Amino acid sequence: MFLSEDNGKTWPHSARFPNADNITFSCILKNGNIMFATRTKLYLSTDNLKTHKQIIVKDRDGNDYLPHTPSDPDRPGWYFHPLDGLHTWDVDEREMLVWGNYCNVLGGPVPVNIYYSTDHGQTVKIAYSFGHNPRFQDRDVKSGAPLGDPDNPVICRHIHSVAYNPAERAFYACTGDRDVEERHECHWLRGTFESKKDVWNWKVLVSSNNNSRYKSGGINFVDGQLYWAADANGRIPPDQKHDRGIFRCDPSDLTDPAKHTMLFNPEYESANMIIEDGVILAAHYAPASPYNTGFIISPDMGKTWAQHDLKQFGRRSPVRFHIMNSDGWFRVDLRKGWIDRGEVLFIKPKQ
Repeated sequence: MFLSEDNGKTWPHSARFPNADNITFSCILKNGNIMFATRTKLYLSTDNLKTHKQIIVKDRDGNDYLPHTPSDPDRPGWYFHPLDGLHTWDVDEREMLVWGNYCNVLGGPVPVNIYYSTDHGQTVKIAYSFGHNPRFQDRDVKSGAPLGDPDNPVICRHIHSVAYNPAERAFYACTGDRDVEERHECHWLRGTFESKKDVWNWKVLVSSNNNSRYKSGGINFVDGQLYWAADANGRIPPDQKHDRGIFRCDPSDLTDPAKHTMLFNPEYESANMIIEDGVILAAHYAPASPYNTGFIISPDMGKTWAQHDLKQFGRRSPVRFHIMNSDGWFRVDLRKGWIDRGEVLFIKPKQ
């Protein structure tokens, strides 16, 4: 593992980590702490990678939350792998780390959770656990217990995005993907955190099928307005169009599509997006788009739009959009096809 403090010009810090090939998540916190995760384990370094220690997640009752014993030891699942790139926010004058796992695509079945930390990664807890999904989630081989919260009827395949709205002091999360019999997997949730009590309150705002704008991701809040990108992909009659696009609304109007404003329709599936300094940057989902590596950009908060195909990278899906570094570059993961790890790209809007 390597750490740079000057946007990649030099790499003064490094550490041997034999399981580096299986790292699925990393985050550098404001105080310099570095959190990273393999498929099933979470680690923290507080000294620029000189040392690191394993962090055991705590469940909502304060007990150790340990990974299950998988039926296939080579496929233990992705417990901590996110699809979005922004995971820290200032809440009540302190930094909070909050993220959800995008899982049950590669690597084996796992439960779906939203995690959080309020002490720079020293303690990580579960903010929300989804229920047992019989289509994707296995059972623990040793105990036979189902994965997921057995008391929660809300199920999903994975989490697409988690974001914070400072105007409401509330977090929003959206999930995917399909229906399990009569149970939806596409949900939008709103959660508030009581810091003094260390308690979360969550509410499911809307549940829908995968052919609606609520199958989405890229949640952003700007000046109190909610922005997101929809990647609806359910089966529809030939004479209909998918309910896709980049949308904006007041958060209180999320459940009413009539009050949504479509800013742009890229026509193809898109569910990764970031907004910073008036720039909206989104991306195409490569397996469902004629673009090889497709980017969608608006330099003026949605007034004008352009789409670009970076064909030189091949069939890639840009995910995990990070905020601009001090040189003005967004960091983006490029995934082969959809989710297999490919390369890391730095991209910036022309001035």
